[in-house]
Amino acid sequence: MGESGAWGEITAGLRVSRPVLVARLLELDAAGVLTAAHVRAGAQVGGVNMRTVWRWLGAAWTEGRLERRPRARLELSEQAWEVLAQAGGNVAALHRHLKEAGGEVPSLASLHRVVRRDVEAGRVLPDRTVARRERDKQQTRQALADLALAGVREGGAVTTSAPPPPRLVPEAAGGLPVGESGALAGVALPAGARLVRTLSVQAVAEAVGQAMAVQGAVCVFGDAGRGKTAAVRMALGEVLPGWKVTWVPVPVRPSVAGMRRAVFDALALPGRFPHTTARADAAAAEALREARVLVVDEAQRLPVPCLEYVQSLWDHPGTQVTLVLCGAGSERALARLPQLASRVVAWQEVPRLAGAEVAAAVTGFHPLWRTVPAADLTWIDRSCAHGMFRTWAALTAHLQNALLTTADTSVDRALLRRLFKRGAPPL
Repeated sequence: MGESGAWGEITAGLRVSRPVLVARLLELDAAGVLTAAHVRAGAQVGGVNMRTVWRWLGAAWTEGRLERRPRARLELSEQAWEVLAQAGGNVAALHRHLKEAGGEVPSLASLHRVVRRDVEAGRVLPDRTVARRERDKQQTRQALADLALAGVREGGAVTTSAPPPPRLVPEAAGGLPVGESGALAGVALPAGARLVRTLSVQAVAEAVGQAMAVQGAVCVFGDAGRGKTAAVRMALGEVLPGWKVTWVPVPVRPSVAGMRRAVFDALALPGRFPHTTARADAAAAEALREARVLVVDEAQRLPVPCLEYVQSLWDHPGTQVTLVLCGAGSERALARLPQLASRVVAWQEVPRLAGAEVAAAVTGFHPLWRTVPAADLTWIDRSCAHGMFRTWAALTAHLQNALLTTADTSVDRALLRRLFKRGAPPL
């Protein structure tokens, strides 16, 4: 068998996206070790010819562009997908609905093409009965949140001055993950990966939304590596206009003075940090008069005095603050301050990925895992990942590197066992 035939047999089933491939080749070029053999190997795993890979590298060198030039493409809204689900997947019914709604309507053939594209990419079209039940549940939850806005204040006065509660992205029927392409600020992903909306993400979004409806507090907890921060960022990425989101980083070994400075910097207040605590607190309270979500990540580091300071910002008259405390062990930190813990409206744990979720979640997370049989994905989770998304992300990066640096690499259990040793600490 010739060289090209041998390459085809070795790399059968292996596919690497253009951004991942070009990024790795640029690293080799920067190190001064890039050769034609690397380009030839990259062409094989990229499913293109060498001339195409050289053209990709030329675009990266001259334009700094790793991906193809963006092209406008038709996307369906969540409301359109819901109409399609209620119509049992009948695209013609969706087309009639869009025409009745008015505005610019794509052709029926274009709608068929978009639906087919997204379904092949992993979009789940729920059963009509399931979609109707989920819609009714969502409307009921939203109605309860709307009613909660009219809260009784001191003296029996009723106020409805708060902004409307956030309407987060509807849940995927049946709990299957729905991919979100692109990166999210504050969340590190391997090249080519995308976020997935798991059952845990949906639960966090619902808890945060309920807390925002009543300007309450929510505690998001769970062991490290389960995706708590990513879940909160995904939930807060869908709030309505009028809400501001501020992330307050907790310093190592925090003090009240350090937390006061962290809040001042996070709010991006103008001028220099005040020399007196009274002025600093007054400036923060003035900024918090706008409807705002204050997210305190790594809240497990906070001692009682710092928790009391955070509570004072929340309790300050005139502020409109929803407090989100997130971190592995944050629920134990709150237990040290019962007066704050008793006012938390939602305690939301982020569990490990369930065994039934693993295959759908990781194949939606990165295309590399789509070439691995479902039985092997279950074996990887039981042997190494144990339902931890952070471990899956590390394994993804190690697998990418192995496929790009060694031309004859095949994805088998021997390779995966070697990668397990890199992704887990020594016993």
